[in-house]
Amino acid sequence: ALVEAAGGRDRVVLDLSCRKRDGAYYVVTDRWQTFTDLAVDAATLADLGASCCEFLVHGVDVEGTRCGIDDELVTLLGRASPVPVTYAGGAASLDDLDRVKRLGAGRVDLTIGSALDIFGGDVRYEDVLAWQKVEDGQGG
Repeated sequence: ALVEAAGGRDRVVLDLSCRKRDGAYYVVTDRWQTFTDLAVDAATLADLGASCCEFLVHGVDVEGTRCGIDDELVTLLGRASPVPVTYAGGAASLDDLDRVKRLGAGRVDLTIGSALDIFGGDVRYEDVLAWQKVEDGQGG
């Protein structure tokens, strides 16, 4: 009923905040403090993907740290998600764009937050735009 109220799955982006526990990723709530029993795996992504057009996935263990992305989570998303994914968490440099592209098999995008110079970080916004233009075949 919620998907229909939103105008259909093509208008729904599902936001999943994920943390690792006991070797698996789980959805977390309450400011990322409470683990749910919902594992982030191929079966869950397939089930939830039937109700949305995209996932926004926060790698909570590295979110805001500028220590690098969660390689294992990005790989899982690229391998198992039935819909496009935007990953957020840990981006530290422009190299992380290429890393997400490679590990996510070209099926995962990266959002960069606190690492951007416009938010006080070291990654130049202009460099991100230039990277994307090359990806779009408009530069380079």
